Amino acid sequence: MKQAARRIGRTIAFVLPVVLVLSGTLAVATVPWASPSTDSRMLSASARSAAKSGVGAPQEVLRDRLIAELQEKDPGAALTQLQREVHARPSLARHCAAIARALGEAAVAKYGVARAQSFSRPVCDTAFASGVVTAQ
Repeated sequence: MKQAARRIGRTIAFVLPVVLVLSGTLAVATVPWASPSTDSRMLSASARSAAKSGVGAPQEVLRDRLIAELQEKDPGAALTQLQREVHARPSLARHCAAIARALGEAAVAKYGVARAQSFSRPVCDTAFASGVVTAQ
């Protein structure tokens, strides 16, 4: 009886971490961080037309639109849209960190530090989190 309980305990101790690691890996792998969509193409087109009309540089237009989206929805939606935009227009990649930092600061203004940090994503490394910290 004691032997059977020990064997079951050892089996669980061996199998449980493996199952947890695999399920976590699969969960992260299925998140569509940068899937292209029609929404991002429309945003790109509107950003281009705004830039041509003299409103501002494409990265400034994008930043302003994403901050507006953050205000309407949440920082997670804005960060996902930023990732899509950078994927669709690689020329924006050099501005990604600055835009994510601005989103972090705007998130702190709207939600406070603790809640804003909960929206952090691996977009542009840790720029969003950096914006949250600097806005304190």
